[in-house]
Amino acid sequence: MTYLKGALSIICLVFLTTIAEGQKNWTKEADLTYQAEAYFGAVDAYKKAYTKEKKQSEKARILFRIGDCYRNLQDEDQAQVWYDKAIAAEFDEAEIFVRYGDILRKKGDYEGASAKYRAGLAKAQGPLKKEAENGIASCEKAVKLLKQPARYKVENEVQLNTAYYDFSCFFADKKHQSIMFSSTRPGGAGGADDAITGEGFSDIFISQRDNKGKWSAPVPTDPTINSAANEGSPWLDSKYSQLYFTRCGYEKKKPFGCQIFTARAQGKAWAEPEVLDFGIDDTTAAGHPVAIDDDMILFASDMYGGQGGKDLWVITFDKKSKLWGPATNLGPDINTPGDEMFPYIHENGDLYFASNGHIGLGGLDIFHSQMTGEDVEELKWGKPENFGAPVNSSANDFAVIFDGDANRGYFTSDRAGGKGGDDIYSFTLPPLIFKLSGTIIDVETKEPLGDVKVKLMGTDGSIGEVVTDPTGAYDFETRENDDRYILENTSYTVEVNGMEQDASNGERYLGAKGQETTVGLKESTAFVKDFQLQCATCESEIPMPAVFYPLGKWSLVVDEQINSKDSLDFLYTTLVENPTIVIELSAHTDSRGSDQANEVLSQKRAQTCVDYLVEKGIDPARMVPVGYGERRLKISDADINKLPTKDEKEAAHAKNRRTVFSVLSFDYIPKEPAGDSK
Repeated sequence: MTYLKGALSIICLVFLTTIAEGQKNWTKEADLTYQAEAYFGAVDAYKKAYTKEKKQSEKARILFRIGDCYRNLQDEDQAQVWYDKAIAAEFDEAEIFVRYGDILRKKGDYEGASAKYRAGLAKAQGPLKKEAENGIASCEKAVKLLKQPARYKVENEVQLNTAYYDFSCFFADKKHQSIMFSSTRPGGAGGADDAITGEGFSDIFISQRDNKGKWSAPVPTDPTINSAANEGSPWLDSKYSQLYFTRCGYEKKKPFGCQIFTARAQGKAWAEPEVLDFGIDDTTAAGHPVAIDDDMILFASDMYGGQGGKDLWVITFDKKSKLWGPATNLGPDINTPGDEMFPYIHENGDLYFASNGHIGLGGLDIFHSQMTGEDVEELKWGKPENFGAPVNSSANDFAVIFDGDANRGYFTSDRAGGKGGDDIYSFTLPPLIFKLSGTIIDVETKEPLGDVKVKLMGTDGSIGEVVTDPTGAYDFETRENDDRYILENTSYTVEVNGMEQDASNGERYLGAKGQETTVGLKESTAFVKDFQLQCATCESEIPMPAVFYPLGKWSLVVDEQINSKDSLDFLYTTLVENPTIVIELSAHTDSRGSDQANEVLSQKRAQTCVDYLVEKGIDPARMVPVGYGERRLKISDADINKLPTKDEKEAAHAKNRRTVFSVLSFDYIPKEPAGDSK
């Protein structure tokens, strides 16, 4: 079955036997033309047959066949028109609904395609039923893949493409500065039109890339390679001295298949090509060769014994017998009842190929199968995975190659928006760009803090340091050598060191830390990390989240509503982030109760807090617990008594009952962990 009006029908399919005009059974003639996969000629043959046919059921079938010819010629709009005519003529066999689903899926109408597949599923039997089920699954999969596209940037290589068919490229030198590809454009060796497709015969062209990345005007490759037949799908060995390609012969009134040819470099030209003979007949299609080495070729073929349509096979050269083959099928994990073609083996051994049998977005999709054997010659690959959007689309996407690693390469597609039937596209994976910026201000006054050191430390061992400008702003984007501070799959600690750097107003501030990570991120991100620093020398005491105690007691309140340990964890974090400070941790009571009792109670409360922090690992030498009782009321009794309501008075007493801290010094020397001393 033809899947591309240009590339696949030219390279993959058997050529037609010309049928004489003089025959009188028009419907039979059209059927024979269709069976020869000459869909371009079959369209006219069926239209003639329709005017001659008397039987209504046959006329309906002819309408379906015309639509099917257009589908195989990749003219989805006309296919839809003629399928609609066939359905209106009461042609309601399962196949028309499944094929209608195929063209709607290729047009990206997944909802409509799914409805057609379901209509076909209700009528289908055997392999067609499986096709309908796969079609429904493909529509569901396509919606998911399109919602989560990869970051690849896809661009039409306009310097290589024309209004004709340009497809299936491969690098022609080890520096990847020249490229070979197939094209039906004028100027090739095949001057006539292909009777199968109505297009010109394809030849292999070559283009050079200059130091600015611009491709030169493509020219036909050596005349020993191009002929009056179709040539395409070039592949060169690792030394770029042995060329493998597909040639599909053609002779009027005689069917020919496609064969694999090889030619050795002779200076800047190529020797006369030789057919790779491994025992297939003239009508079998074999092409898309991949030379694993000089003695092993991976290729696509519709030869007998496969899984379905066109499969991927491998042949080896027996040095003793001097013969190729027999061919070995890659098996049902790779091959399906559909078509698997255009194989490519990455330098890491992974297999890429195009398939319409695996679950995909529509038409042919590119699939990736990871090598599982010790090396490529073991021919073991894992379960194929769809390469995903945007490289794959609802159209036909095939013939992928890579330019070095997996971050860039080329492929062929007949998607909308191209210059011709098939176009060559490039894909690149742009680097993820990350930056971190923020502003540092005084937590109380909200004034910006300039000249504060900010350090960035990555889990990859990288360290960066900047200082805030007069507006309190900082950013980590690019270093002086244009390297980026923040990279993919790395976690970072942002450290604002208030201890070592006096702020612009001469006061000293407590430092702070933050965390950011790029691990797992799939999109470029601009992180924003703002800090509000606490002045350590501006006030006699520094507030912290409220710590609650039972009435008249010094244990911490911990219940479903209140957890005083959470409040003390704030102070723990402050001490960890500022490892050189020594603090006074002070507790205060309100004025109610005796002075002595309040002194004792507040001292015990301060000690409870210190004990909790010691349990968490803070050196007790860094904390001085002090209970002030009612000696340092924030709100005097006189002011409380002036308040109009009992609730307001009680709230004022609560403000007096507080646990706070102040910085006594900044010169504590942290102890080395046990076992780290030298």
